[in-house]
Amino acid sequence: MRRSIGKYLVIWVLVLLTVWVGQQFYRDLFLTVAEPRAITPRGSLADFERQNIEVFETIAPSVAYIFTRSGGFGFGRRPAGGGAGSGFIWDRAGHIVTNHHVVAGASEVAVRLESGDAIRATVIGAAPDYDLAVLRLKRLPGGLQPIPIGTSADLQVGQAVLAIGNPFGLSRTLTTGIISALDRRLPADTGREIAGVIQTDAAINPGNSGGPLLDSAGRLIGVNTAIISDSGSSAGIGFAVPVDVVNRIVPQVIANGKAVRPGIGISTVSEETAARLGIDGIIIFDVAPGGSAASAGLRGVDQTNGTVGDVIAAIDGKPVRTIAELAEALERVGVGKSATVTVVRNRQSFTVSVDVIDIS
Repeated sequence: MRRSIGKYLVIWVLVLLTVWVGQQFYRDLFLTVAEPRAITPRGSLADFERQNIEVFETIAPSVAYIFTRSGGFGFGRRPAGGGAGSGFIWDRAGHIVTNHHVVAGASEVAVRLESGDAIRATVIGAAPDYDLAVLRLKRLPGGLQPIPIGTSADLQVGQAVLAIGNPFGLSRTLTTGIISALDRRLPADTGREIAGVIQTDAAINPGNSGGPLLDSAGRLIGVNTAIISDSGSSAGIGFAVPVDVVNRIVPQVIANGKAVRPGIGISTVSEETAARLGIDGIIIFDVAPGGSAASAGLRGVDQTNGTVGDVIAAIDGKPVRTIAELAEALERVGVGKSATVTVVRNRQSFTVSVDVIDIS
């Protein structure tokens, strides 16, 4: 009996070995491809792929790689500290638009364009309230292609967008996504807020700052400026200054080296102090002599006893609770026009007409 079982076990082992060896032989002889494979025809690109390629090929020559030096001896000679970012060609006169924070504090700036040459540039002006700056190339190359300008007034959430820039120094990188939200607010380094900011999930990383955000037609709709990320890399939440702001501010910077800054000639108490005092509005700290607020009879804090004078509660009937809201309200009114200011003085409310002036 035991001999019979052993005989059967041997037979099964031989059968299994035969199957295994046969399988290996069959795989090696019939299934293995030991030479280059034939290429499978791809077929036509999808419509959205062709569109992305067309936008990139058309707009990439208008995108600039900006690098800066903030000290030391200069480009290519150490020691020197610096940074890098993106920008785009504004006009054929050699003006390049980028973020203010890309070039802030730089002692030298250079721009690399389509040709690959590094051209030195001068910062001719900036608008820190909007995180925008304008450079001018010191040498004017031929064939400059200004970027096409769109509008941000009719953008919609869900609309396709493309970003071209130089993240981490990798030049001319294309990322795509959608508009995730509109009318965001973004704090500027000056304490004001940029209104109407575009939020996108197109990958934006360090180095993309100052580069263009485009619609599917290849038109500029925003300037990529910031991300929200714990790691410092893209987390799918990026922000761009809307092109309607850019198209208004950049010509001012080119003409005057700065942007118009609407105001009424006052300094204000900090929002934290106002909150601590339980005051809902903008406490006027001081009124500039000869300014429009002074002409309208507004009063600041009494410097002798520290008592609160006037509190701005609303502009043209719309409440203002923060300095950023006040700045936005005055910008809506515009320099050279009058704003109806609701003022609280000694717990009594009244309105007064105040001219909006340029305080830049």
